[in-house]
Amino acid sequence: MSQHDIRSAVRPDPDQPMLDIADYVAGYRIESTEAYDTARYMLLDSLACAMLAMKHPACVKHLGPVVPGATMAGGARVPGTNFELDPVQAAYNIGVQVRWLDFNDTWLAAEWGHPSDNLGAILAVADYLSRKALREGGQPLTVRDVLGWAIKAHEIQGCYALQNSFNRVGIDHVILVRLASTAVATAMLGGTHEQIVNAVSHSWIDNGALRTYRHAPNTGPRKSWAAGDACRRAVTHALNAVKGEVGYPSALTARTWGYYDVALKGQPFKFERPFGSYVMENVLFKISFPAEFHAQTAVECAMKLHAQVKDRIDDIERVEIHTQEAGVRIIDKTGPLANYADRDHCIQYMVAVPLIFGRLTADDYTDAVASDPRIDALRVKMTVAENPQFTKDYFDPAKRYIGNSVQVFFKDGSSTQNVSIDYPIGHRKRRAEGIPVLLAKFEAALRGHLPGPQVEAILALARDPAALDATPVTAFLNGFMTA
Repeated sequence: MSQHDIRSAVRPDPDQPMLDIADYVAGYRIESTEAYDTARYMLLDSLACAMLAMKHPACVKHLGPVVPGATMAGGARVPGTNFELDPVQAAYNIGVQVRWLDFNDTWLAAEWGHPSDNLGAILAVADYLSRKALREGGQPLTVRDVLGWAIKAHEIQGCYALQNSFNRVGIDHVILVRLASTAVATAMLGGTHEQIVNAVSHSWIDNGALRTYRHAPNTGPRKSWAAGDACRRAVTHALNAVKGEVGYPSALTARTWGYYDVALKGQPFKFERPFGSYVMENVLFKISFPAEFHAQTAVECAMKLHAQVKDRIDDIERVEIHTQEAGVRIIDKTGPLANYADRDHCIQYMVAVPLIFGRLTADDYTDAVASDPRIDALRVKMTVAENPQFTKDYFDPAKRYIGNSVQVFFKDGSSTQNVSIDYPIGHRKRRAEGIPVLLAKFEAALRGHLPGPQVEAILALARDPAALDATPVTAFLNGFMTA
């Protein structure tokens, strides 16, 4: 890709995409009220996901220091626990909590991902810096500061995802979590423009994790901690950069050895728009169902059909599901499903459960529920196909729909109506409908893990946006700590 002489040791100017990220992170001022309002809901929703994840032993076993006893008094806290950790390991912990149930926000384009994954790094660094500042007589960061950094992390991850498909070359989308969190964490730590570029270059040199753990026949729980892993790697790069670690200016464009040549067959990144606040304003919330986002509207369709089919499950001849191309590629899955991670990435499973039971919760992916023979019997009767219009609307920047349709056919020749939904309740166009549901999700998650007085204090703060924004990060996270 690069025209640099591969034999020359002269260091080139930094690659433009790395400079653009540093320019944005270090200098761009967020003016959008909508972006801040949406970021506030994103923070609450992500912490709801973290509290819900605390009910799952498979998640909890990842939390805490990297080895027993390696805590850090005065370090960064982990919500829903009593851990105080170094910011690198805290970033991993929080990232694991937010992501574990596949219930946090989503961004869908040429690449997919979950921009609130970056909160692992942002909250860990913010709490670490703020507690340090208070010990030294300084001022802590506020929740408003966290929201601003989150908007920028969302924007970096989301804008790269618009036209650059890492999944097409087998690389997992958490590469963009590491990229965004590296840039933002370096700036939060006081890094200069040059240090941000240096840190970002290290992020690209890491290349990316393979998507193997997201797909049959290897689907497994690593997909639930991969973003946390990206967050801790990002904080490591940020800490190294502010200590003066040198960067690699042509990490992307170096001939033979650069990211473009190694990972993208020499093709450069493509960009639809400059960085601003577009991604946060348009981010998708997973509000009603902990399900891979390409299936969210399919689950809604199945819920609408439940009353018509619940007493006729044995009479079903076939179920036709139409989805987007990405949905076919990612979550159309037949045969035995080995574990929780397999089930929450199978559109047939995610449709079968609400058709039978009229619900889809995190517990419905457990072995106990999956053992109901009706689920697999119904999966066998399902066909999944692309609807080209769903795919077109999926990529339309003015729509960003995630359409699905479901229709059930019975052995006697009758059928239900074809239920089709273009965009889920978490879509920007359904904010007025979705936010009350999001807040209900938040409250229920808190009540399921924290004592009543703590919950009431957090809810009171959440109802007052100005007060929440002005709250020091340290005080805000105090409310989520357990004894």
